[in-house]
Amino acid sequence: MKDAKQEISELIEAKKELFTDAADEIWGTPETRFAVEKSVQPYYRILEKEGFSLEKGVAHMQHSFVTTYGSGKPVIGILAEYDALANLSQVADLGEQKAEVPGGNGQGCGHNLLGTGALTAAVGIKDYMEKEKLEGTIKLFGCPAEESGYGKAFMARDGVFDDIDCALAWHPMDMNAAWATSSLAVYQCYYHFKGASAHAAAAPEQGRSALDAAELMNTGVQFLREHIIDEGRIHYAFIDAGGESANVVQPSATLYYFVRAPKIEQAKAIFDRVNKVAEGAAMMTETELETKFDSACYNYVPNQAITGAIHENLKEHGSLQLTDEDQSYAKRYYDTLTDEVKESLIERARNLAPEADEKEIQRLGTLPITEQIAPLVFSEETSGSTDVGDVSWVCPTGQVLIGCEPQGVAPHSWQWVANGKSSVAHKGLLAAGKTLATTAYDLLTQPELLEKAKEEHKKQLNGKKYQSAIPADVYPE
Repeated sequence: MKDAKQEISELIEAKKELFTDAADEIWGTPETRFAVEKSVQPYYRILEKEGFSLEKGVAHMQHSFVTTYGSGKPVIGILAEYDALANLSQVADLGEQKAEVPGGNGQGCGHNLLGTGALTAAVGIKDYMEKEKLEGTIKLFGCPAEESGYGKAFMARDGVFDDIDCALAWHPMDMNAAWATSSLAVYQCYYHFKGASAHAAAAPEQGRSALDAAELMNTGVQFLREHIIDEGRIHYAFIDAGGESANVVQPSATLYYFVRAPKIEQAKAIFDRVNKVAEGAAMMTETELETKFDSACYNYVPNQAITGAIHENLKEHGSLQLTDEDQSYAKRYYDTLTDEVKESLIERARNLAPEADEKEIQRLGTLPITEQIAPLVFSEETSGSTDVGDVSWVCPTGQVLIGCEPQGVAPHSWQWVANGKSSVAHKGLLAAGKTLATTAYDLLTQPELLEKAKEEHKKQLNGKKYQSAIPADVYPE
């Protein structure tokens, strides 16, 4: 008798071109933040064809969606993303940096794969449920603006995830692992300074420089960095530097700030101090300050019960089945790494396979695409941020990382964009789909697993209730 999970894997394989073609289409229409009109279209076509009910435009976001198959409990949520990054346009499959569209967007975090891998999981488990008359509900959430703006945080604020029992997600990466660490909470805000223009030589005393205010704010924040927790992070970008005429006292300047910390309360405390620095800069320059809150998201809380199930399914169903041609292809990106990064990969291979001899460690550490699966080790380590964090405060949540990106190459890079339509990338999204779909099967058929996950989630929150960090009068833009 055929194993249920093997059958789910085969159902996904039977439709794999549907998903990989969608991923390539989204790669070719890279859009940022909430303006993902073209990128969302493949989901609409496929989901309607596959028999899901579809609700568009949830949580005040035009290009978000919730799609549903089945009925009754349990309700399993799967999270999809499809936004790109600005100024990361890149020619596909090229081993050197070259923009396809100068200054254009690019899928530098692999969300063309992430979203379609989630879609793969939803369709795969749906097909099995349909065939075997399996009860329960699958919901796929289309979530814009993960990179900046945090669509899931707005969805969580508006209660979009309140009726699901748990959530599943994944991310492309340069390693294979069940995601067993946290992430940084973050606040995002625009600071607009308004001054008065004047001739910089003939009448400088009549001017009030908004650019001075912005620069003083940045200087003040540099001093602030010494007086925040070690794990805190503060980043900024100039949105408006006032103009290109040096002989004009600049009447406007706008900064965009990210403030991060391991816990949402810590991020808020740092954010409040950054606001005071901005106010001081405005006072020093006699300019006006307008702050515009952009978004915020919580730290991610990995659920050990669900993550453990993901880990087991990753080992059994998450293989990329890489060929020599795949490794040869990815070598063009591996060759762009520094010697220091290459050495770190050998050390990582040693840590992941302590029982291997030195020859095998050297082989594993120099592979352009990793073959290793990291052991499941939960820790408090944090690095980047993700709006999956808000979902993890609403319900038990588990994620998996699939090593379909070049080993050692950082996210948000031209190499990730170039790799985004490759055979390796396609195998990655399918492996993710199989891992999440088989985990969904476990959650649908093992009520004790879901109950364990819920009990753990209750203990993790320790009496706290999710309360969005986004003010009620702030909407997605």
